[in-house]
Amino acid sequence: MTGGRHDISDTSRDPCPYIIVYDIGAAFCMGAIGGSIWHGFKGYRNSPRGDRFAGTIASVKSRAPVVGGGFAVWSGLFNAGDCTLVAIRGKEDSWNAIMAGAATGGILAARSGPQAIAVSAAFGGIILGIMEGVGAMLGRLSSDSYKPVAPVLDLPAAPASAANSSAPEDSAAAPAPSAPPKRFFQ
Repeated sequence: MTGGRHDISDTSRDPCPYIIVYDIGAAFCMGAIGGSIWHGFKGYRNSPRGDRFAGTIASVKSRAPVVGGGFAVWSGLFNAGDCTLVAIRGKEDSWNAIMAGAATGGILAARSGPQAIAVSAAFGGIILGIMEGVGAMLGRLSSDSYKPVAPVLDLPAAPASAANSSAPEDSAAAPAPSAPPKRFFQ
């Protein structure tokens, strides 16, 4: 890994045209599920007492696909921008995601005028910057747990031989060196 998320030659991630379509579908599903929960509670709360179940179902049927579509549009624009920046810059790092988030925020606010574009682009870049920063921090903190560690084998010491035990203490013979503990993968 160089500089951030993935090296451009990393094959663990789908190539760019396919990741866009995959992420659009995944974002639609997340938005539809979240929208179903949110609008299910909202429909239940806003319905009269006898019609709460019907109100919940009607609210979910009418609003959850809209929320899912919004998530899918955001994801499609973000991933298209990310893949475009990977192709232009020739490397895949956190800056691509931050710039793609800013571009997505600006594009989605394009109908509201230049001030809204600037504010939305700034918020999109800041939010993606925070997400990338937290992801890098968590990756750095958890990277120590994945380093290989050689186990230490504690072998019992060899018993002293009779020749060494009968030698006088003041002899010039040096004591036998003790062997260090054996380790795997040296």
